[in-house]
Amino acid sequence: MAGVLIDPTRAPVAFGRWAVPQLFGELQQPEAASRQRALASLCDLMHDPERLYQAVTGGFLGQLEVLLKDEDPSVRTKTCKLLHLLTAHSIGRQALLSSSLLPPLSQLLDDSSPSCRRNVHRVLNRLALLPAGADALLALVPRLMLKLREEEENEEKEEVQVLCLSTLSCCSRLDALPALASDGVSLLRHKLSHRSPNIRREAAAAMMALSVPVDGKRQVCEEAVLPVLVGLLQDENVEVQANAAGAIMNTVIITTGKLQCLDLDVLPVLLDLVSEQTEEEEADEERRSRRKTLVIYSLRALTSLAEAPDGRRLLLEQLPLLTRRSEAPEEDQDIRRAAQTAVRVVTWTP
Repeated sequence: MAGVLIDPTRAPVAFGRWAVPQLFGELQQPEAASRQRALASLCDLMHDPERLYQAVTGGFLGQLEVLLKDEDPSVRTKTCKLLHLLTAHSIGRQALLSSSLLPPLSQLLDDSSPSCRRNVHRVLNRLALLPAGADALLALVPRLMLKLREEEENEEKEEVQVLCLSTLSCCSRLDALPALASDGVSLLRHKLSHRSPNIRREAAAAMMALSVPVDGKRQVCEEAVLPVLVGLLQDENVEVQANAAGAIMNTVIITTGKLQCLDLDVLPVLLDLVSEQTEEEEADEERRSRRKTLVIYSLRALTSLAEAPDGRRLLLEQLPLLTRRSEAPEEDQDIRRAAQTAVRVVTWTP
């Protein structure tokens, strides 16, 4: 008779609907090893939407608050992993936001375990995808900025920095003022030159969010961010280019931004981006969408720059290019509309 294979890192799981209540009951065991095994089995079960729904609606989440303060770092780490799996679904994100778990969870941003800190950032990033989640995390923005600065000094793993930047970007799109008050523009400026394209992408996305308010536009000009953004327009990553173009698009609305960009000779770079045609045979629909975003942001930036006399004079020489993109019947409707607006502004006369 063959022996039964038992995974010593997992707790035995009851059948069907009894599994989740049984495992949550075992989380109250005094032995840390028992709690770890129960958490590992619960994480396995949360890949099943039916079991996840049962865990969320069965009133079990309140038991996790004690585990977030557990003395054992492995228990804290696996509890955060469980929350990360729960927040993969909207019902889990809503339940976490409605619970009392967010304050103790945020305390683990300073946890001694790198794995625990990484799982906390994963949970916060998923919460920030919801407007209600981003609103709930606004109070954490100064702390996230501080963590980002510490991670920069300690060379924290790339994933944690990307997650932190992405969370800050989501929160700043809702309200950029907390990040601006925390010296966010200066900090993000250093991240724009990072060797990792993922960090550059998220830093540029956060900078685009910070450049929406007038105060953010002024800080972008005062902190000498525009030269870095103009350089990113020629980045190899399309998303980095698009986010940089979006930040420039927002900043050139004010006169200082226009003048600085004209001094940086950004018009030829933007025109090159606008003139690039998307390959029709390209099978990657997502890449075409990113390229479209880049072209639209570039056209809108050119439209704002055309409001300056020097910008209009230079763009009048390139009017055939803008006209071609505004009239081509095969052109994307959104790109054609943005090009038509640019043509109207360039050709405007008093």
